[in-house]
Amino acid sequence: MTSAEFVKPSRKQRVRTLWISDVHLGTRDCQAEHLSQFLKGYHADKVYLVGDIIDGWKLRGGMYWPQAHTNVIRRLLTMAKRGTEVIYVTGNHDEFLRRYSKLILGNIQLVDEAIHVTADGRHLLVIHGDQFDVITRYHRWLAFLGDSAYEFTLTLNRWLNHWRARYGYGYWSLSAYLKHKVKTAVSFISDFEEAIAHEVTKRELHGVVCGHIHHAEIRKVGEVDYLNCGDWVESCTALIEHWDGSIELYRLADAQAKAALLKAEMVAG
Repeated sequence: MTSAEFVKPSRKQRVRTLWISDVHLGTRDCQAEHLSQFLKGYHADKVYLVGDIIDGWKLRGGMYWPQAHTNVIRRLLTMAKRGTEVIYVTGNHDEFLRRYSKLILGNIQLVDEAIHVTADGRHLLVIHGDQFDVITRYHRWLAFLGDSAYEFTLTLNRWLNHWRARYGYGYWSLSAYLKHKVKTAVSFISDFEEAIAHEVTKRELHGVVCGHIHHAEIRKVGEVDYLNCGDWVESCTALIEHWDGSIELYRLADAQAKAALLKAEMVAG
C-alpha cells in the first residue's frame, strides 16, 4: 500500500467548494498521487485552482510529466464533465496562460482572479497572490535564485518521505517545518499577508483566498478573512467550504494521522 492510498475515503463527501493551489505539475516534487486521491473523495459544486497548477518555469527546462500528473488533469476534467464548475486562476509559474484569461470551455473557466460568494454571504477575492510578492514582481532574478534553493529543500523532502512511507509513517514536510523556523521566511509571510489584506480592504471585500507562498493558513488579518490554500509539493493542503459557508483547512498529515488512529481502534476493538 502506498502512502497515497493510506487515506482512502469510503464514499464521496458532498461539499460546496474546494480550493487548491501550487500543485506544480511537471515537477518531481508534485504530490500528484495524494492530490488525485483527495479529489476522488469529494463532489463539489465549484473547484478553484488558485494558480501554479502547471509549472511552466520547470517545463521550459525539460519535460517531466509522469502518468500521475495526467491523472490529476483527468480527474479535474471528469469533475467538470459531471457538473462541477472548475475555475482556473492563473499564477506566476503558469503565467503563460494569462494571455488566454476569460477563456470559457464548458464548465472550465480561465481567469486571473475571481470573486467567490460563500453560503453565508461573504465576498472573497480569489487570486494566486504573486502580485503582492515584491521579490517575484520586481526582482525576478532573485525569485529564480530562491527557487533553486527551495528546490534543493524539496529534494530532501522527497527522499525523507520516501523512506517514511517505506517504514509505514505518514507524510511530513521538512520544507514546511524549516519555513516556520527561519525568521526571514516568517517575516516574508507576514509581509505578504498584510499586503494582500490591504488590497482586500481597499476593494471593500470580506476576505481573500490565495496561494503562492506555500503556507496554508486560515486567520484574521485585521478585519480581513485571510485564507491560503497552501500547496501540493510541501504541505498537501486544501480549503473546503461546507454548505453553511464555514471553510475548513484540510491537511494530508492530519487526515493520515486520523485514519491511523481509527485503524488502531478497530484492531484493538
